[in-house]
Amino acid sequence: MNLNCKKKPLSTLIIVGALISIFISLGSCKSAKLADAEAAYARGEYFDAQKIYKKVYNSLTKKEDRPLRGEVAYKLGLSYQKLNMAPRASAAFQNAIRFEYPDSMAYFYLGKNLQAEGKYQAAIQAYKDFMGFRPGDQLAQEGVRGCMMAIAAKEKGRTRYVVKNAKIFNSSRADFAPMFLDKTGEQIYFTSNNEKVTGDNKSEVTGMKRGDIYFSRKNERGQWLRPEPVEGELNSEADEGIVSFSPDGQVMYLTKASKSETSNTTVEIFTSRRSDASWSAPEKFVIVHDSVTATGHPAVSSNGKYLYFVSDMPGGYGGLDIWRIDINDRVGTLVNMGPQINTAGNEMFPYSRTDSLFYFSSDGHPGFGGLDLFRAKLNTTGDYWSVENMGLPMNSSGDDFGITFGLGESGYFSSNRGDARGYDHIYSFELPDLKITISGYVLDKDEEPVAGAVIRIVGDDGSNQREVARDDGSFRFNLGRGVKYVMKAGAPGYLNVKQEFESDIAEEDADYGIDFILAAINKPQVVENIFYDFDKATLRPESKEALDEIVAMLNENPHVSIEMGSHTDRKGSDEYNIGLSERRAKSVVDYLIGAGVDPERLSPKGYGESVPKTVTKRINRDYPQFEEGTILTEEFILTLSPEDQEAADQINRRTEFQVLSLEYGLF
Repeated sequence: MNLNCKKKPLSTLIIVGALISIFISLGSCKSAKLADAEAAYARGEYFDAQKIYKKVYNSLTKKEDRPLRGEVAYKLGLSYQKLNMAPRASAAFQNAIRFEYPDSMAYFYLGKNLQAEGKYQAAIQAYKDFMGFRPGDQLAQEGVRGCMMAIAAKEKGRTRYVVKNAKIFNSSRADFAPMFLDKTGEQIYFTSNNEKVTGDNKSEVTGMKRGDIYFSRKNERGQWLRPEPVEGELNSEADEGIVSFSPDGQVMYLTKASKSETSNTTVEIFTSRRSDASWSAPEKFVIVHDSVTATGHPAVSSNGKYLYFVSDMPGGYGGLDIWRIDINDRVGTLVNMGPQINTAGNEMFPYSRTDSLFYFSSDGHPGFGGLDLFRAKLNTTGDYWSVENMGLPMNSSGDDFGITFGLGESGYFSSNRGDARGYDHIYSFELPDLKITISGYVLDKDEEPVAGAVIRIVGDDGSNQREVARDDGSFRFNLGRGVKYVMKAGAPGYLNVKQEFESDIAEEDADYGIDFILAAINKPQVVENIFYDFDKATLRPESKEALDEIVAMLNENPHVSIEMGSHTDRKGSDEYNIGLSERRAKSVVDYLIGAGVDPERLSPKGYGESVPKTVTKRINRDYPQFEEGTILTEEFILTLSPEDQEAADQINRRTEFQVLSLEYGLF
């Protein structure tokens, strides 16, 4: 696996250390062609190797060739796997198993490639078959978890990220690993294997031309222009690509792969400096002083102090690991990113967004298939990274890697999703702002709009908003996720009202509804849902909610004194009704005093049947048989049908409060 292009070999060391150990020697019976295929594979020339393996496989048609055919199928599968041709790799490993190839890794690789095809149930079975030979294998367990996560993600839905093919950057070949030059986001660089790159020879590794570095800039309208190769001495007939920049955009760190007639492909990190629009010839950035350790995928930290990179050097956790070194003081500063980031698989394409926010791609953490994009957050003590998969649609069953951020939660990454050839392309992504709002109306007790009412909302996140209700009493505020809010509404001639609530933490759009009912100062206000036992002054338990609202209103308006008035219907004598209503009014006042309201702010008053109710707009909406403005006197009620008489009596039976003073406690 290569650090310049993820489809090419890192170095001979990786091949020998990670792959050759699982091969079974064919001994002296090998044909010259098979030896050529193995030699090409050992050099990391997978494209050439698969062509030879395929010819050898097709030539083995005799019954006695079955063992050899199984081995060739296995190695053909490894070659396809290196080229990201998952469907072909799956078929090859299935053939290896069919011909009883004795290495159990065939089941593991079958699972890996079925997962990359998005065939998750079949991949789970292949991983389980493999664990029959190697119980508890970490990578197989992570593969099963990844498949189960992918199945669950499809059922639960995608994240809110919006992903689109960035067609302006993509050619008919591979284009990948985008990176902004600086924080302005006006220029973007990436690696391309298009047909116009430097040199005429095609890579033995991929069958495509060797990569060059391309860039694009925005025009005066903010639109991306057609990509072009970087100017200067940077691109050559060798592979260049996967870049990062110093914070000022003056120094480029890049991966460069080269091969000579006497050595295999080697991958190292280089630097290039910018002069106007031109880049200088690359100079080697020495991290280790040996000729076998591969280094690549450079990523400069957000503060410019550190360089993150990928390597197969000893001391890692298996496969490719992400490391870090001080850019200016390299000696003694080399550190591995640790077991929360690195796994027994491959961790690649690091990206440092802030000191505590880190992105990378991995096939070792549970994922959807191939390389997946992961986000890592450093805890407050700076000693632990929490890692999470970025989910659908950022990830797919293919390879997803090489992310870069522009403004906010937007940027670009690369993926080979949906490309049967395994070619990579650049995609844009954006996480739209959540649309969380709260809206409602400010109304009076008769449910008429209170135009011009002032609504204030204060959140425990420090937010503070104010709005004036529209003519219809409506208002709307934008909110944040998981924030506790206090809202107040008031208007001249009305008592203030306060409400509290907390917005949900779910990552989804939401619109909360809330209404404020303001009590007018200059007229009695009916208190709904206060109930008494029949013919008694005893408050029933279901009255508690309405009474507690009065307590809250008085607490919110601490200088208000009120009269609590109780009214009865026309039934019974005047003397009896006055006594009953006085006792009921006193019951309400006693409750309010028990809830902490100063007795001096409260005056009970029993009216009996002496103040019949006048029909309001609200009463008319509920009881259209009673015209607005009608006074529900006994004389009027006696003219009604028995059903309407009962309705009128019910309206007259009520508890009201009337503001007496706005100066309590001021003097």
